[in-house]
Formats: sequence, structure tokens, C-alpha cells
Amino acid sequence: MNEPRSADPPAITIDDRVRHQTIDGFGVSMAFRRNELVRALPEDRQREILDLWFSREKGAGLSILRLGIGSAPAGSPYDEMVSIQPEDPGGPDAPPEYVWDGDDNGQVWLAKAAQEYGVRRFFAVAWSAPGYMKDTGQDRNGGRLKPEWRRAYADYLMQYTRFYAKEGIQITDLGFANEPDWTAPYASMRFTPEEAAQFVKVLGPIASGVRLVCCESVGWTEARAYTAAIEADAEARRWVKVHTGHSYATPVDSPLPTERPTWMSEWHPNGTSWNENWYDGSGSDGFTIALAVHDALTLGHVSGYLYWLGASTGNTRALLLIDEAAKTYRVSKRLWALAAYSRFVRPGAVRLETAVTKPALKVSAFRNPDGSRVVEVLNTGMAPVTWEGVGGEVAAYLTDEDASLGPVPVTDGAIPLRPRALTTIVLG
Repeated sequence: MNEPRSADPPAITIDDRVRHQTIDGFGVSMAFRRNELVRALPEDRQREILDLWFSREKGAGLSILRLGIGSAPAGSPYDEMVSIQPEDPGGPDAPPEYVWDGDDNGQVWLAKAAQEYGVRRFFAVAWSAPGYMKDTGQDRNGGRLKPEWRRAYADYLMQYTRFYAKEGIQITDLGFANEPDWTAPYASMRFTPEEAAQFVKVLGPIASGVRLVCCESVGWTEARAYTAAIEADAEARRWVKVHTGHSYATPVDSPLPTERPTWMSEWHPNGTSWNENWYDGSGSDGFTIALAVHDALTLGHVSGYLYWLGASTGNTRALLLIDEAAKTYRVSKRLWALAAYSRFVRPGAVRLETAVTKPALKVSAFRNPDGSRVVEVLNTGMAPVTWEGVGGEVAAYLTDEDASLGPVPVTDGAIPLRPRALTTIVLG
């Protein structure tokens, strides 16, 4: 008598017993006064853009907003963030002369709007100290913080958080450097890993009520040196609560050497033109973003993923393109690639272990604080796959060239996974 044939193993298996990182959230930045582009639009267009960024019903449901702490002199043009102390007060030991306009280069408006949508994580980062605090005398083109200005710079950063508190916004995370390993022609300032660890010990003791973040390196591999320097110094390690890196020089391919949460805190793909496509092989399409987010979560074990930028103009790889002349905007599939994760994988979710039988499937799974499970499936192959035997309450959403979180029919526990597409599945 023939033995009954065993069923084929499912395309995807989730192991709730094996848990990885806790998710802090997904976010975006509108630093360098990009908010001015949005605020110049009619109010109904402004609301539509805010919905696309922060609404869980209409858009991405982003939960982290990254702010830029200005360093430029007063009267600086668009694309330069003005400092809260634009003039030298007379030296590092002189009484500070802060200036607060309640707007902060348009960012207070955006932070208050985000807060109305439920955003509670506000991450403020300084690209540079004001020029008079540096050995170059300018906030751009790199240069280093003068040693005698370290405490004054730390006080300056904390004053920025107090100004936001005055506006009803709590800065929850604070970074004192952005890409300290790269000299940029705009606002930038250099720190070696050792110098960064030393400055942490100046800022940390006065940074009450805020998590210190370090160090926003230009690449993920390059970030390892900064994380290692912090971890090797017991006092610096005490103060730094979140470790960050960008993905320009090198992508996220493994965890940083720390037990603290890590964020991929800035990146957009290369390119020379505005691109709205889902998949075209350009390296700046929505599919590219979906794969980058998947790798950061599964290979890098990141707890946060922040995109650069929310919107801009010209030949941008931002999520949205602002058309200043027509007073409107355009939406890229990059936004919907990020939204497929950020709308459903909520702060406090825990990533679960997964296994696949089809190598083309790039899968990540999460248990949200409300008990629901979210499974993200990026089918990188050219053939459709079906995930069968999925029990219980199931909802699925498709993101590809034709759909932006469009509903997917689920029949008898079978979920179709289209080729070159991202399918978001909510269980329970």
C-alpha cells in the first residue's frame, strides 16, 4: 500500500518563539528648509502631503520626524538652516545670545502637524556648529569644533530642545554630528570616532530628558568605527542610547557592534532624474527602496529607518516632487514602498524569525504591540508564488507598478505573491 504523500512545506514559515529587534519606527526629514516648498502650496495640497506622510489611512503613517539644527548666519538663503545663535556672543565663556522665532526654518510647523497625526519621536540633528565655534570660521566645508567651545556647543544643543519644548514639542533624540567622516560643501563638521566619544562625555551629563544619538556616519560600514569607539568607552557608552549610520557610502549588510538600538537614519538612492516608477532597473525606483528597507531590517537588525527627503524640487529622489510653478506635487513609488512597512509595522513591534522555501522571496515578519502580526514579502523573482495554508483573519495589500497598497484577494488561506512586487500581509 502506498504511503500518503506529505504536503509540500509552506512558502513562508514564521517562528514566534525567535524574536529579534524592537522597532522604534520609520521616518523622514524635511531639513534644509524644504518645508518652505510645501507651505507655498495651497492649503488643500499641504494637507494632502501631510496625509501622505503621516496618515495611517491615506499614507505612510510615519512615526519619526528628523529635524535639522541650523548653523547658518541670519539672513541665509533657502537651503541653509539659520542658527539659534547666529552671532558669536563674544567667546565660549560669554553669556549666550540665543534667538528664537518660533518657526525654526519651517520645522516647527511640520513638527506640530506631525504631532497631530500621533508622531511622538522627534530626532534633532546638527549638521555643524555655527562657524565661529569651529577652526575654519564657517559652518560649511567641514572643519572641527574648537576644544574651548565644546561645553558651549553642548549648551547650544540643549537650548534647541528647550525652544521646542516651549512650542509643545519634545525632542526625544538628539544628534550632535551628521556625517562627521565627510567634508561637504554645505553645513558639515568633522569628528573622528575618538573625538565623538570625547564630546559625548561633555554633552551626556547635561542631556536630561533626551536620548543621545551617535554618529550619523556617511556609510554603514563606516559607522562601525564610531559605534566601536563609543562602546569601548564606559562613560560614553553610558550616554549614547541610539547608534546611527547612513547608507550612501556602504549599504546596511550586518548589525552594528552594539546592543543598543540602531537606526539607518538617512539615505536616498542615486539618480539624475525624478522617477515615479515601481520597477525599471534604474536603482532609484520603488522596488529599490523596498529591498533596502528589507535588508536594513533583516541584515542590519535596525530598529529605525529614516528616508531623505520627504519632498523636494527638481531632479530629486525624495518621496514627493514639489512643482512650484503649478502649485502641486507628484508622488513616487518610493513613498509607497516605505509606506508598505511604516503603515503596518508600528513602534514597539518585534521582528520575528522567518524561513522561506523560495529564495526569490525576501520576507520579514513582526508582532505589533496590539498582537497582530505583519508579514512583508518582496517577491524579487519573475514568477508568481502562492503562500498557502494561512489561517485565521487575513488582510493583504499589494504594492507594484499598478497598485499602491491595493487589496489582495485571499481565498481559502492562499495568498498570491506577484512577481517583482511587495505584498504586505496582516494576520489577526
